[in-house]
Amino acid sequence: MTRILVTNDDGIDAPGLRYLARAAAREGHDVVVAAPITESSGCSASMTAIEEHGKIILHKRELTGAKHIPAYAVAASPAYIVLLALREAFGEPPQMVLSGINRGANAGSAVVHSGTVGATLTASYAGLHGLAVSLDVLTARVASSRSGGAAMDVISAADDEKRHWSSAADLAARLIPTLEHTPSGTVFNLNVPDLHLDGIRGLRRAALAQFGQVQMHIAEAGEDFVRTAVQAADDLLEPQTDLAALAEHFAVVTPLRAPVEAADVRFNLETVLVR
Repeated sequence: MTRILVTNDDGIDAPGLRYLARAAAREGHDVVVAAPITESSGCSASMTAIEEHGKIILHKRELTGAKHIPAYAVAASPAYIVLLALREAFGEPPQMVLSGINRGANAGSAVVHSGTVGATLTASYAGLHGLAVSLDVLTARVASSRSGGAAMDVISAADDEKRHWSSAADLAARLIPTLEHTPSGTVFNLNVPDLHLDGIRGLRRAALAQFGQVQMHIAEAGEDFVRTAVQAADDLLEPQTDLAALAEHFAVVTPLRAPVEAADVRFNLETVLVR
């Protein structure tokens, strides 16, 4: 049994969070949930929190259909929540961090902006395994630069519940044993089509695409303002990448590592201070 923290960047009330927590608990893992009180999309691995009199605000919550899983709404970013968990703010420290299920794919180089992925990379610095899970429900038509190049369908809460969260949750739970057999600090980035499991063609490993699903551009610039907009990336899908696999209705896994020194870069510093 593995002690698992489940968090996200869509907030404590997002349906993907409880689907992921329930799936991990069904596999016999010791699960605790701690997620932002409000949406924190596009925050990457930022360390932010709201304090009152020097205390970070948190509330005990009950997840729908998961009363047995302890859950906390925390006024902090996902990465900050991971650090709190490692310092036993929510009981025993986790051995693994699951983040998601994000409402929208986190694919391509845009993962650098993702709060979902940022939480798992923060865990990897402590030597923990991490699994970032996302469901591909995005549309560039309603995207915003606020989410760092990710977009969310404008849908009602009732429609949100009809998404195929269970498909992503089931695949995530199945991946946990594989993840546990990788080197310490490894992160899996899992993106799943918004389809029933029977409609998903399979599970593939793929590289990150050069770009994300959408790209930001300057729509208007004035003397004292800039207005941005986003549009669907018009680049051709690169073969063997995560975005190409998603387009073909495959679920896709990409192993990630936290930033490390670029040891292969060579340069000469001997003359820098010479005048």
